[in-house]
Amino acid sequence: MTQPMIVLNSVNKRFGDHEVLNGLSLEVQTGQTFAFLGRNGAGKTTTIRMLLGLLKPDGGSIRVLGLDPAKHEIEVRKRVGYLAEDQQMFGWMKVEEIVRFMAPFYPSWDHELANRYARQFELPLPTKIKHLSKGQAVRLGLLLALAHRPELVVLDDPALGLDPIMRKEFNRDLITHLQGEGRTVFYSSHLLYEVEPVADTIAIIDRGMLVKQAPTEALRDQVKRIVLPRAAYHEFGSALNALDVRTLGDEVVVAVNNAPAALRALATSGCPHRVVELNLDEIFEAYVAGQPSHGGAEPEAAGVGTAE
Repeated sequence: MTQPMIVLNSVNKRFGDHEVLNGLSLEVQTGQTFAFLGRNGAGKTTTIRMLLGLLKPDGGSIRVLGLDPAKHEIEVRKRVGYLAEDQQMFGWMKVEEIVRFMAPFYPSWDHELANRYARQFELPLPTKIKHLSKGQAVRLGLLLALAHRPELVVLDDPALGLDPIMRKEFNRDLITHLQGEGRTVFYSSHLLYEVEPVADTIAIIDRGMLVKQAPTEALRDQVKRIVLPRAAYHEFGSALNALDVRTLGDEVVVAVNNAPAALRALATSGCPHRVVELNLDEIFEAYVAGQPSHGGAEPEAAGVGTAE
């Protein structure tokens, strides 16, 4: 069996009195595009810094490519490509200069591949980095992250500062140059609707804890909204494994994480209901901002919307 690319086991991290990660455990399999999702402050960037050996966990264990990044950070970084939204590069260098400058740091650097990416990404080699557009700078960062043919690519909100067209182009490049080559991608992003088409597996983190990890299609199958009359909710609500419960007029809207079982139970009972399919934004909202109600208790009166 292929060894997972990333394994976190009960990882804890504190900064002073602030607990950032609390028993975080997850696995990323070889060849996956793994979306790591959470609100600001949920612990995503701290996790990524530990994957790269830039921080050490206070408890638990981390393995990247089978290695402890806190002890083998140089070896890990040689085999990992990393790109972040706030990637810092030497602005006074020309594009062609920084490409040559980075090559000696990686024994596996492929000059031919770097040149091919430069052409495909339409990067102006003689131009100084400080004169590049935001989109060009992100594509240059992608080139520098990929030219040494890394086994694992870690992306920390790399397209956050781009406009919608540039973000779509970036994800097109991601699909073409990473998934097409079977690379493993650990992708942290706030742009959930753009992660959704490329992610094989979704992990949702909240307050430093993993609240859900599942294949993208399985998540869509399991998490749905069920709309039923308020009286029916009081009778059958306890049978629903609710993530979020809201009222909408005379109806109750319940986001559930066991949709197939819930729908079978409602069909067997003859309870009137209808089903609403959810996108990744709405699934994420149900897990991290939902208001569960147990035992058919009165749900909160609120509209039904998506997270901003």
